[in-house]
Amino acid sequence: MSSSTRSLVLVCMTLTMTFMTAHGFAQQKKAPNPAFAEVTDDPKLPRVLLIGDSISIGYTVGVRENLAGEANVHRIPVNGGPTTRGLESIDEWLGDSEWDVIHFNWGLHDLKYINEKGQLVSTSTGKQQVPIEEYEQNLSKLVDRLKQTGATLIWRNTTPVPEGSKGRTPGDEVIYNSVAAKIMEKNGIPTDDQYAFVKPQMDELMLKANVHFTKQGYAALAKQAAKSIREKLPKSEK
Repeated sequence: MSSSTRSLVLVCMTLTMTFMTAHGFAQQKKAPNPAFAEVTDDPKLPRVLLIGDSISIGYTVGVRENLAGEANVHRIPVNGGPTTRGLESIDEWLGDSEWDVIHFNWGLHDLKYINEKGQLVSTSTGKQQVPIEEYEQNLSKLVDRLKQTGATLIWRNTTPVPEGSKGRTPGDEVIYNSVAAKIMEKNGIPTDDQYAFVKPQMDELMLKANVHFTKQGYAALAKQAAKSIREKLPKSEK
């Protein structure tokens, strides 16, 4: 083998190893989110379904831990997004399963501002993904569908929007929550008021200029959600 050929082989091997290492690293970075882990039911315990966006993803594992031995806690396998996504996917998410309690939320994605490509943008250059009138119609339809399951429903309202949050205007969540509250009151659905829970302690629980939460914040939301769910659980057979 000539020296030039050996050099070419060495270069190819180096590039291959580099690619494999980088690919392996990328795979490690994309480890499955435990919130989406498959849940093996204890048949003696009631079944709970969490529906919501990234905020609910953040507290899912904590809710499971808080309700360990009390309920089988499942969640939809994706970010619930806006009410438009909910209408498209609700039948698939509910499946043929029987649910005892469904803890649900939409709003934070509905009120955000996007461009024509659906990308999050400045409130001055975009438009709200789901205007308030459409949100009201969509949420009403989703509530009607959820009621068909026969499960006990718990509405989780939208958490505060801090100043400086990209693509969202502080105060819009109050407007959307107000519309949702009327729908829930009409349908006799209790509210897990996480907006009121978070509002006085935003600095302690939330990231700066961001609608998301710190690790401590998600743990607090999990306890709050678990408390609201626990109050509505049917008695187990144990």
